[in-house]
Amino acid sequence: MPLIVMCGYPCSGKSRRAEELKVYFEESTERKVHIVGDGSLGVEKNTVYADSQKEKNVRASLKAEVERKVNKDDIVILDSLNYIKGYRYELFCLIKHAQTPHCLVYSLTSHEESSLWNTNRDAADEYNQDIFDALVQRFEAPDSRNRWDSPLFTILKDDTLPVEAISDALFKRKAPPPNQSTQSQPLSSANFLYELDKITQDVLMAIFNAQKTSVPGDLIAVPGASEKISFFKHNLNVNMAELRKLRRQFISYTKLHPTENTGQIANMFVQYLNKSLH
Repeated sequence: MPLIVMCGYPCSGKSRRAEELKVYFEESTERKVHIVGDGSLGVEKNTVYADSQKEKNVRASLKAEVERKVNKDDIVILDSLNYIKGYRYELFCLIKHAQTPHCLVYSLTSHEESSLWNTNRDAADEYNQDIFDALVQRFEAPDSRNRWDSPLFTILKDDTLPVEAISDALFKRKAPPPNQSTQSQPLSSANFLYELDKITQDVLMAIFNAQKTSVPGDLIAVPGASEKISFFKHNLNVNMAELRKLRRQFISYTKLHPTENTGQIANMFVQYLNKSLH
């Protein structure tokens, strides 16, 4: 059943709002409500958010836990920073695959306000100031024009949580339909599978070869795509094992939602890589 994605700066009131939602849905429905978040994983924030690889592993664990708990009966609330738009896009793909609605609840606060709340926390729960400032700087605010950030509920600290509107968004709205570029078609076509395999492999080889001569900031052109690889702006040394893993994930998803236009496969794969590796 539905997924509620919490989003906001560190110490912006996300967990309090998540608990409010849990109480509301447990009292107003007969559904179980699961909160998945840093707390449930025992995350030591000042250790994890100081190390990009550890942070990436935590995001992967949270996503896996959400995927395990999303079912036809329960409500899942993901209570974490969720500050990277590429990660929110991955969650959107997850709920599309599960054919269930979702919404985003954005706890909007200022840097100064959240920083003050952080310093008022118990020492064990407080972010180091450098880490706090870095997370705020990297934060990518949700935008309701993006399908993965919609429907979006932006909540200020003194606002009453619009629980009925959130409930309507989850239970009176159909699950997101497949994109036009991923409308389902029979997988009887061996040509489609061949093109999917070949095109994605060609993209990986183009990235592998480009890494030998590229410098940070380069936009990399790949065969058959008008979109360019842009994640080199952030991470020049992406290993092939990680790229192959993302390729397998993309192929699995695309087999379930094949495109009628194989000419779009390269662009779709490039977009997927850019969002996943941002």
